Parts: sequence; structure tokens; C-alpha cells
Amino acid sequence: MSKSRTLAMFFLTVSLFVSTLEAQDWTRFRGPNGSGLGSSSSPLPVEWSEDKNTKWSIDLPGPGHSSPIIVGDKIFLTCWTGYGVDGGSKKQEDLRLHLLCFNREDGETLWNKVIEPSLPEENYGNMFAEHGYATHTPVSDGEHVWAYFGKSGAVCFDMEGNEVWRKNLGSDLHSKRWGSATSPILYGDLVIYTASIESATIFGLNKLTGEEVWKQPADSLAESWSTPVLVPVSEERTDLVVAVPNEMWGLNPETGKFLWWSETPSGSACSSVIENDGVAYYVDSGRRGGGAMAIKVGGEGAKDVTANTIWKTGERSRIGTPIFFEDRLYWISGGIATAVRADTGEKIYNERLKKPKSAPGGRQGIRGMEYSSPVAVDGKIYYVTRSGVAYVLQMGDEFKQLAANTFTDGGDFSASPAISDGQLFIRSTKKLYCIQAESEAE
Repeated sequence: MSKSRTLAMFFLTVSLFVSTLEAQDWTRFRGPNGSGLGSSSSPLPVEWSEDKNTKWSIDLPGPGHSSPIIVGDKIFLTCWTGYGVDGGSKKQEDLRLHLLCFNREDGETLWNKVIEPSLPEENYGNMFAEHGYATHTPVSDGEHVWAYFGKSGAVCFDMEGNEVWRKNLGSDLHSKRWGSATSPILYGDLVIYTASIESATIFGLNKLTGEEVWKQPADSLAESWSTPVLVPVSEERTDLVVAVPNEMWGLNPETGKFLWWSETPSGSACSSVIENDGVAYYVDSGRRGGGAMAIKVGGEGAKDVTANTIWKTGERSRIGTPIFFEDRLYWISGGIATAVRADTGEKIYNERLKKPKSAPGGRQGIRGMEYSSPVAVDGKIYYVTRSGVAYVLQMGDEFKQLAANTFTDGGDFSASPAISDGQLFIRSTKKLYCIQAESEAE
């Protein structure tokens, strides 16, 4: 079967494109199937600032680390207010969670839905501040939008802001106070939530009713911050693949049945798996090592398929998820851009990003960790550091930094950007930006 036919079957199977969605929408964490790859009929700018190639910017009502998603003329985003914000309340009772909808054209707020939290929550501060209360990115099919707020539950709204259902998926807190961060995804008529911290369980829910169709509990999920990916195995089969500490798992997305597992070179599970043509790629780090790997997906009967590993290398990342493009893997970690051959794992380059002279001095995070992942379009990588430096790199066999753009709002830029139809959307804990070439905005 040809590669193009496999991909066509895959997108049909998982219903990523329905009649209400446009091909250039960005409807979940890291866009189409979590790949980080966008498509655009108009070129994105390489250089920008608050007064150059910025179509608009708006103040957000509160902080959050979730990424924006784009559906037609609407933008969806989550945040929190009240408790745990600069100058805010010192009482958890004042915490409020928000699902927001903005007009894509000018950033106007179309609706702001408040979700009452399930208390007690984590006390804000220390390592928990690396996540906060709004880190899970929403997902949409063009008719509804689904969000997740950890122990405060899963929610579904229609596009006009009417609540459809709400469901609690667990009430546990992380033993080390590291917070929760996995994002929901869609598969056919199901919305799949990884309630890793809250109940160490993956749920498959009816997307229109919230009714539980299946659940798969497993203790290892309690230490996973990895958003699942859908991997086509054949014309008849798609596997749900997720990383947990030291392992990668394959499940049946229709039933939640555990199909296979493999060893991974990492002791943590922070980044997400990406896929291409039936191969799963994973890059992460652990306290005592870490690394990258590629494995051919497939197996049944809870089988150990570690022998299907194509390659394994010590090249590693920290938190961010990589990009697959034209037979190369790219990722950025600790200020180092890395590229390797996707078929062998052979290193192409490790190069340090060149900071601009006017780099902002915003938050760097504990141990200097960055939390956003790169995205790409038109052969260029777009990556934003926590302090607000947005790097643009040319993809290829040589490291080439095209620009280093700066934002100065003083917020934390831990969210991954979104790409849609000539526009780049970047959020901090304080603002949401729409980046567009001035010639295209006229």
C-alpha cells in the first residue's frame, strides 16, 4: 500500500477533517495529530515585534500555559483567575477556571465561560507554578470544543458557548506537586482524556454526551504528562500511542484495550510521541539518562515489542515534543537545536541558539527548563522560550537561524504556538498575539 493511501485512510479513520473544519485549522495540541506541522496558503513572517507584523495583541484575563487552537474564525484558549495570580487572592476559594473564545479577526472576546474548580487544589507556588491550573490544550471538531482542567474535570461546549456536559475524571493530586498537563484528543465519536495525575486512567468518552465508553487504568500513568497520538498500523487499524515512564504503550482507541508495549530510553514521560508512516518517534530525558528512539508500531496481546525498535540514541530533549519533516527529526532543549536522521537516528547537528542582544529577562523556570514545543510551516521552525524570545530556524542539513524576535510583556511563554492560514498565534500568561505579515493583513 502506498504512503499517500495510508495517510488518506488515516485521516479518514480518525475524523480529523469533517465538513465544518477547514484544512488549515489547528484544532488540538500541536495541530494535526500532534505533529506540530501546519499548512498555510500565505507565508508567515520571519521577523516581528509588538509594532511590526503583529496584526493584534490582547490582554488575557488570567494566566495559563495551554496552547491556543484555531477553528475557522474562532480561537479557543483556557486560563485561570482569582487565586495564584499577581496581585490576586490568597484564598483557593477565589480560584476560577475559564474557557475563552476570541474573534480571530481582531481578538475580541466572543465568550468567556467560568468553570468552578473542584477544591482543594494544589497550593500555587514552587514547582506547581511550572504548570498552574490551565495547562491542558482544548480540542475541537468544528461543532464543539472540549477542555480539561485536571481534578476540576472535563467539559464540552458548543461553538456559541453553551455547556453540553461536564464530567469528573478523578480527584488525586500529584505526590510531588508537579501538576497536570495532558491534552484531550478526538477519535471518531470519542474524546479521549488522559487523566494521568487525577486517576492514572485514560478515558474514552462519547464526545456528545460525556458517557464513559471505556477506561484503561494503569499505575504508570500517574507519572505521565504525555498527550497521546494516533498511529495508523493498517487500513483497518489505528493505535493510540502514549509514553509513560520507561515505556511506550499502544492501545485500541475504540475500546481502550492494551495491545503492546516497548521500552524507552527515558525515566520520565514529559514529551509526546510523534508518528510518520507507522513509525513512532519519542525524545525525552530522565534523571539518569534519556534519549531518542524510533519504533515500528504494532503488536497484540499486551506484547513486548521492544525488538521492533529501529534505532535508539543518547541524543535527548527535556520537555518539548519534536517535529518530523522530510526524513529528519528536530527539537530544541536548553537553548540547543538538534536535528537527527529519522531513519537511523544519526546526529545532523547540535547548535546553540543565538540570543538577541535585547533578549528579555522573563521567567526561566526551575533549572532553566523550557516547556513549549516547536511548530513548523513552509520549511521553517517557530519556537518560543519562556522569557519571550521567538526563534525562527530554517530546516535542512545545516543549522540556520533566520531570526530571534522578542516579546516584552513580562509573561511566561510556556505554551506552544498555533499556525493557521498565514497567521501565528502565541500566548503568554498575560497576552495573546496574532502574528501576520503586514502585506497579507492589508
